[in-house]
Amino acid sequence: MLAFNRPDTTAKVLQSLRVVHPDRVFFAVDGPRGGVEGERERVLEVQRLAESIDWDCEVRTLFRNGNLGCKVAVSQAISWFFDSVEAGIVLEDDCIAHPSFFPFAAELLQRFREDARVCMISGDNFQFGRHHTPYSYYFSRYTHIWGWATWRRAWRLYDHAMALWPELRDRGWLQDVLEDSGAASYWSRIFETTWADRNASWAYRWIFCAWANGALTVLPSGNLVSNIGFGGAATHTLNRRNKFASLPLEAMSFPLRHPPDVIRDASADSFTQRHMFTIPWWRRLAAGAYRFLRQPDEARSGTQGNRHNSRP
Repeated sequence: MLAFNRPDTTAKVLQSLRVVHPDRVFFAVDGPRGGVEGERERVLEVQRLAESIDWDCEVRTLFRNGNLGCKVAVSQAISWFFDSVEAGIVLEDDCIAHPSFFPFAAELLQRFREDARVCMISGDNFQFGRHHTPYSYYFSRYTHIWGWATWRRAWRLYDHAMALWPELRDRGWLQDVLEDSGAASYWSRIFETTWADRNASWAYRWIFCAWANGALTVLPSGNLVSNIGFGGAATHTLNRRNKFASLPLEAMSFPLRHPPDVIRDASADSFTQRHMFTIPWWRRLAAGAYRFLRQPDEARSGTQGNRHNSRP
C-alpha cells in the first residue's frame, strides 16, 4: 500500500482491504514537503491509519521523515516490498479494488510466476465496455498501475536511470515497436522528458523497462479497480471529470478462462493508445500556435533573420 497525504482516500482503500483481510500488509508513506501548510498533520494522520488494520495479519511500515516525491518514494517503496516477498499486489492510496481482484491476481501470479513474457497483472480495464476476448483476461503492452501485481523477478527489470533509452531512441526503436509514427512520437517525448528528469513519474520508467524487455501485462476483461483520487488533492489526476475517474467495478467470474496463447491483443491496445495516450487535436493546435507566436517576426514572415538574435 502506497500512501502520502490523503487520509480520506487512504482510509477507504484500507476499508476495502478489510473485506479480503490479506495476511501481510506493507504500508509505505512518503514524508511531508517543507513549507506546505498542514501537510505534516495530514501525513501523520495517514501514518496513524496503520493502526486501523485490525484483522489478523502482519503489518510492516515504511514511514519517511522527509519527502522523496512520487518518482523516488514509490519506486523505492516497491523495491522495499520485494526485498521481503517474491510476489505481491501494489495499491496506491486512491485505488479501490473489487474483492475478486485479489484471487484473480493470486491465481495469475502463480500461473505466470516463471514466465518472463509477462511482467505484471493489472486490475485495470480501460476499454469502456468493449470486450475483445471471450477469456477472463488479455495481454497488453500497457502497464496500467491503478492496482496491479508482479514478481520480484519482474521488478528487477526496473531501471530508474533508463540507461538503454539513448541507444534505443537513436536507432528508431519506438517506431519498430509501435509501428505507428504518431504513437512513436508521443512516447518518444514521454521517455525523453522522463529520462532527462523533467517529470516526476516512476510509472513512465516502468513502462519503458517493460517495453525494452519485450514484456507484456495481463489486463482483465472487466474493470476490477477504480481510481477515486481525481481532484485538486491529487499529484497527477487533477480533473474530476476525466473519463477514467471512478470507473465502475466489475466482478471477475471464476473459474478463470485462460487464453490459449500469450499474444498481445493489438486491437485493444490500439483503442487504449487512441483514447488514453494521444494528445487531443485541440491541444496539438494550441501548442503549434504557441510555438509559432514565440518565433521572431522575420521567421513568421518567412524572411531570414539574424541567427544570433533568433530563438530556437
